[in-house]
Amino acid sequence: MRERNYWHNSVFSPLAKLVIAMEELKQCRLQQRNISATVDKLMLCLPVLEMYSKLRDQMKTKRHYPALKTLEHLEHTYLPQVSHYRFCKVMVDNIPKLREEIKDVSMSDLKDFLESIRKHSDKIGETAMKQAQQQRNLDNIVLQHPRIGSKRKLKKDAYIIFDTELESTSPKSEQDSGILDVEDDDDDEEVPGAQDLVDFSPVYRCLHIYSVLGARETFENYYRKQRRKQARLVLQPPSNMHETLDGYRKYFNQIVGFFVVEDHILHTTQGLVNRAYIDELWEMALSKTIAALRTHSSYCSDPNLVLDLKNLIVLFADTLQVYGFPVNQLFDMLLEIRDQYSETLLKKWAGIFRNILDSDNYSPIPVTSEDMYKKVVGQFPFQDIELEKQPFPKKFPFSEFVPKVYNQIKEFIYACLKFSEDLHLSSTEVDDMIRKSTNLLLTRTLSNSLQNVIKRKNIGLTELVQIIINTTHLEKSCKYLEEFITNITNVLPETVHTTKLYGTTTFKDARHAAEEEIYTNLNQKIDQFLQLADYDWMTGDLGSRASDYLVDLIAFLRSTFAVFTHLPGKVAQTACMSACKHLATSLMQLLLEAEVRQLTLGALQQFNLDVRECEQFARSGPVPGFQEDTLQLAFIDLRQLLDLFIQWDWSTYLADYGQPNCKYLRVNPVTALTLLEKMKDTSRKNNMFAQFRKNERDKQKLIDTVAKQLRGLISSHHS
Repeated sequence: MRERNYWHNSVFSPLAKLVIAMEELKQCRLQQRNISATVDKLMLCLPVLEMYSKLRDQMKTKRHYPALKTLEHLEHTYLPQVSHYRFCKVMVDNIPKLREEIKDVSMSDLKDFLESIRKHSDKIGETAMKQAQQQRNLDNIVLQHPRIGSKRKLKKDAYIIFDTELESTSPKSEQDSGILDVEDDDDDEEVPGAQDLVDFSPVYRCLHIYSVLGARETFENYYRKQRRKQARLVLQPPSNMHETLDGYRKYFNQIVGFFVVEDHILHTTQGLVNRAYIDELWEMALSKTIAALRTHSSYCSDPNLVLDLKNLIVLFADTLQVYGFPVNQLFDMLLEIRDQYSETLLKKWAGIFRNILDSDNYSPIPVTSEDMYKKVVGQFPFQDIELEKQPFPKKFPFSEFVPKVYNQIKEFIYACLKFSEDLHLSSTEVDDMIRKSTNLLLTRTLSNSLQNVIKRKNIGLTELVQIIINTTHLEKSCKYLEEFITNITNVLPETVHTTKLYGTTTFKDARHAAEEEIYTNLNQKIDQFLQLADYDWMTGDLGSRASDYLVDLIAFLRSTFAVFTHLPGKVAQTACMSACKHLATSLMQLLLEAEVRQLTLGALQQFNLDVRECEQFARSGPVPGFQEDTLQLAFIDLRQLLDLFIQWDWSTYLADYGQPNCKYLRVNPVTALTLLEKMKDTSRKNNMFAQFRKNERDKQKLIDTVAKQLRGLISSHHS
């Protein structure tokens, strides 16, 4: 038994070991297969996990568009291969949430972009307008030096200005860079693009993300709606914009910045905005901008500010025109502002003329050297051979306000010319504008200034005389103003429809007003002297000399007419004749006034001496140009009346009355009767009646008879 067991153990022990080994091998192979299967499964899952990890990294670094691409690969390529795993089901369930997260984050970036672009619009516009100004300056240089233009290539894209100082709102990925690149085959040099000014990647990313997610239309509507809101905010001007040029500049910068961005979006995206949308925005912007400018510019009273505003509007229009926006309405509006500019200029020059006229001494300009003489004739076109021959010191006939006014008229013309620059007007249009504005300056502003001086209460005869002389020389200078305008506009005066200057009329009207004022002033002075007359109408003494007041009056008239030397002959003659007529009329009224109830022959004799003094003045020729005794005729009525009474020549008067050649033709019977009535009760004191003292009744009867005959003449005359 023991042997048998031994044999049995010795025979079956290797077999058992083999079985055990085979079992172990089986288990090992099974484990290997399991490990291999597990490795295969893990190898299949690893890319999914790697893609998911990559997705998370991309979302963490805000690379949303690549993250969306990764999500698509994960969903459609990797997850279907391992969809039976629970973790994959979790991923699949989480994919819509990830999409929404990407969508929300990209929209948040877009909102940040819109807010940033709203804040930086003025900076974008400012830079764009600065380079537009540089381009215009360069164009002007090229026009002046054409050879420069052949050395470089100019294109409108150079107007697109971009500021590297503005920081990007988010980084650009490699995938995004292809979207941002905008090539230009027309230029060998790289032209800066809008992406250099601001980071547009949030717009591009969000657009593509929404496009991939099938919500492009939603994104487009949202973007356009938000930009329309921003446009309305940009187009709302501040209430105090009109106070400074910076107010207008900031307003324009914001508008330019807005449309520079939209233009860039138009050319770098496919359909986010289209030309119709841009045109609609521009139409709204144009109407609101023009309305705002009309309102705010109307508050401006400073011509320098209006001129600066015009230059700013031209730059604003030129900048936007480069981007293809129509700006004709802006230039049409500038023509309206031109009229306002002209009005502000007229107001400014009204003050200038007023200061010149108020500060003038109304005395001929004295010169003591050749340099001083040349300086005056350099300021005002004046030639006088006789004056040139005279030794120094000498005087110009006009006062300082003549060259000053003449030069200010030229300055006004220059100011008008400045506004016409860069308005794309023809030479004829510029010439017409300048001439019409200058005519307003002459006929309204300068004319009113001269009239105000002439009508001043305290103005003297010397000033009035000098004004007449001055306006005469200014009138002669009008042809030189015509030449001045022709030289700066290159439009000949003979051109059809050319407006003529009305300066001649202005200065003639001023001169006529000054002449009338001289006549009035002289008459007032004469009246002042006559108020000093103190006749003793009841005196019986015969005087031997003229009254003191009349001697002073004649002396005043002589000195006054002495300063009329440089006046035109007719003016001096008219003034002298007017003064003499007024003096004669006033003396007649003094003699016949109702307050003088009685007068004696002695008083009449004294009055006669005064009239003779007046006649002597008239005969002396106070102003040249009168023929024979023309000036004496002013006193003919007084002379014949006094001769009739002093000579008591009633028989001749009554016999010849009504005949054309009668001796006392100028004596009216009513006047004679009035004076005779004053002498009736004082006949006893008249020396003329000394021969009748023996028979007072005959004397009184004679006066009554003459009076009766005079009444008869008056009655027959009236019948």
